[in-house]
Amino acid sequence: MLGYIIRRLFVAIIVIIGVAAITFAILHYLSPTPAYIVLGSKASKAAVAIWDRQHGYDRSEAAQFVSYLGNIVHGNFGFSYKNNQSVDSLFKEDGPISAYLSGAALLLSLIIAIPLGIVQAVKRNSIGDYAATAINFTLYSMPSFFLGLILIQIFALKLNLFPPGVSDSVTTIGAAITHPNQLFLPIITLTVLNVASYSRYMRSSALDELAQDYIRLARAKGLSERVVLSRHMFRNASLSMITLVGLSIPYLVAGNLLIEYLFNINGLGLLFYNAVQNEDYNVMLAYTLLGALLTVLGNLVADVSIAAADPRVRL
Repeated sequence: MLGYIIRRLFVAIIVIIGVAAITFAILHYLSPTPAYIVLGSKASKAAVAIWDRQHGYDRSEAAQFVSYLGNIVHGNFGFSYKNNQSVDSLFKEDGPISAYLSGAALLLSLIIAIPLGIVQAVKRNSIGDYAATAINFTLYSMPSFFLGLILIQIFALKLNLFPPGVSDSVTTIGAAITHPNQLFLPIITLTVLNVASYSRYMRSSALDELAQDYIRLARAKGLSERVVLSRHMFRNASLSMITLVGLSIPYLVAGNLLIEYLFNINGLGLLFYNAVQNEDYNVMLAYTLLGALLTVLGNLVADVSIAAADPRVRL
């Protein structure tokens, strides 16, 4: 397995470099220099040329890219001229709250979706199964911002139970834990949408396992239904969930843009949105690289976890 992990990490490096090269080329084509952001749109060509020479933007695109890769190795992802701050420091400030939001939503989703999917599989074709399936399909097809607006309208504006947006003071995990009502609505929004997806996968996987011969044999031995489900069926049925969660890692951490914008959460999603609005290309490039890194690592974690959970899988 160690050799497999090393090979996958080597491939990951190649993939990340490729993504960085493509993204760097696109952003460089859109804006070859951030001089106009710093000096203003009315800056003279002479002033721009001087600024480019001082900061290395007068070099070829290939030379700039190689220099950028070298900086990444040392943990330097560039400078945000709009925020007057290094990109890595911005990610360190906004990353934890995004991770907390995604982690809490993922944990709640699994706690709800796994038992729900198993119950639906055991009670398949019942009224409850049909009702849960209809609700899941409705929620699954619903955009996240639309569900968020509904929850804001009901629980914030109508019932006045939770704030419609997150306070600017909630920027750390500690603040989020001590003020749970601030992130309640965004976490519930993500949880509900994830449950709609995860429970369908769990139901399908559980149905496949319940039709296997080893389940019939366990029941024929006189084992209780609880033992059959918990000791025999659950482990094999959960393999698909491991894959799904692994593939969801980049979305959960870096893909909460709409939710963070809707609830005014100072996380990576809102940081990326503001970077697009302000043409802050260094932030956009770093965010894209983060998504690529999490995608590769998510696949690796899923493969290794499946191999650890299923002795039949050999890497």
